Amino acid sequence: MSASVDLKQAERKAFRSAFQDGLWDIFIGCFILIFAIAPWLSEAGLGDFWSSMIFLPFWALIYLITWVIRRHVVVPRIGIVRFGRSRKTRMFQFNLIMFVVLLVGLLLGLLSALNPNVPGWVHTARFGLVLLLSFSVAAYFLDFAQLYLYGVLIALSPVVGEWLWTHAHIPHHGYPVTFSTTAAIIVLIGLVKFVRLLRAYPLPVEAP
Repeated sequence: MSASVDLKQAERKAFRSAFQDGLWDIFIGCFILIFAIAPWLSEAGLGDFWSSMIFLPFWALIYLITWVIRRHVVVPRIGIVRFGRSRKTRMFQFNLIMFVVLLVGLLLGLLSALNPNVPGWVHTARFGLVLLLSFSVAAYFLDFAQLYLYGVLIALSPVVGEWLWTHAHIPHHGYPVTFSTTAAIIVLIGLVKFVRLLRAYPLPVEAP
């Protein structure tokens, strides 16, 4: 029984270590940039749809870069872990719940689009709530505790942005200010974690 418990604890520790290289943090920070830059692109004439779609190749490039770094820099240092059935079941539950959360977010977005007369703070609250819920679910199922912090920061970004727009007349509901600040914080955390990993796990030296 003790050996089984120790094995589960070891698997959980290995699973959590998969998010300690900082690369996922950097990818999340780059993803958040869409909310800071897209309003300017939309104003420049791309429209709401294309100002978001233009980020797809950017995200693909960032994902490719992080994949290459993980494969050629991280894996040689910490190795690869293959997980058992319980962890795979947990991942399936995570994907299912995230699908429901994102579906709810889509429905709330449609409600906002169909009811333009609703006060702006209502749209902002819906947006922030979906973001907070999404990151909280991910933090729980992935054992990635920092996602709770990121969820709070990202959920507060539209709220604070709305306040800046109302009281300081910051354009685009303050999104360029708040979301770029949030993205910078998350990317910086990721870079710090990545540098710490490189220092803690130097490449093994092959015997002559």
